[in-house]
Amino acid sequence: MLTPTKKGQYALRAVYELAKRDGQGPTKISAIADAQAIPHRFLEVILHQLKGSGLVVSKRGFYGGYVLAKPPQQISVGDVLKFVQKELAIAQCVACVSQEECPFISNCAFSTLWRKVKTAAFQIYDDTTLQDLIDQQKAAMGAK
Repeated sequence: MLTPTKKGQYALRAVYELAKRDGQGPTKISAIADAQAIPHRFLEVILHQLKGSGLVVSKRGFYGGYVLAKPPQQISVGDVLKFVQKELAIAQCVACVSQEECPFISNCAFSTLWRKVKTAAFQIYDDTTLQDLIDQQKAAMGAK
């Protein structure tokens, strides 16, 4: 899992947008969807799921929307991906499209390699906070 699933990418973009707006009050789904080019209906499902993670909170009403439950420096990319992509747990093989049909499931020459790659990728995800992403984007924009 070097690249997150589309759902994982959308979830990351949604919480990143909330992190950019941290301290500005609740953000409506339509604003997040427009800013991050995420399909509105898909974003509704993702944000509803993220509420159960303790990463985002929703506020109801006319002035409602979504906010981060913690400061951006306390939420890692790994936190988001691990919650959204439960089916891609770190112990799971990343090489086979379908483990049920893998002819080498109990004797794969590459399983150790793929496990190391996945562990390394998640170490980077876990070490990168939303605040890091915001700071990197600001630095990149300032360099232009």
